[in-house]
Amino acid sequence: MKRRATAPPYPSLPTTAGDASTSAVVAATKVWLERAVIGLNLCPFAKAEFVNERIRYHVSPARSQADLLRDLADELTRLAAADPQVCETTLLIHPEVLSNFAAYNQFLDKADAVLRRLQLEGTFQIASFHPRYQFADTDVDDITNFTNRSPHPMLHLLREASVARAVAGYPDASHIVERNLATLRRLGAKGWRELGIPGEVGQTPPGT
Repeated sequence: MKRRATAPPYPSLPTTAGDASTSAVVAATKVWLERAVIGLNLCPFAKAEFVNERIRYHVSPARSQADLLRDLADELTRLAAADPQVCETTLLIHPEVLSNFAAYNQFLDKADAVLRRLQLEGTFQIASFHPRYQFADTDVDDITNFTNRSPHPMLHLLREASVARAVAGYPDASHIVERNLATLRRLGAKGWRELGIPGEVGQTPPGT
């Protein structure tokens, strides 16, 4: 069961070109993918796309929600036109906007509205990750929130058909959420910090 949160062809290198800060954002995201998402097996379907370089990392320069919505529409359109064998999924990373988690969480309804406007609802879904992610009915320092904590705010654009195939081919897919919660609780705050993930997400509050 999904947990609720609180209130043209692709280029051969599917990473947005940019300055050193953009490179650092992408590098931190890849460390997080390798050590947490894949290393802890939080998403059993991520490794193949990461190893085969079918993930597009787009670092948005947006500084307003309106700019980010335009960027989201562009990335959804680009992904829809892409060959899944070249680019299966996109991480739309937006370090300059929606650093406040409550605002980010409210923005997700606007993001879904873009799917509907582009008539891509049912073709794509948008998963959410944020450095301060907090699920409903948890304390801010609950270690289980780190299943969805990333170095920078991002929107993960996923192909619905690919998700359905992956889930159908994975034993006990319905237990992934529960297994991830158990993994984080066993790991604890000290274990998470030892992963060495850059940025705020590499930290946990004292005593957790």
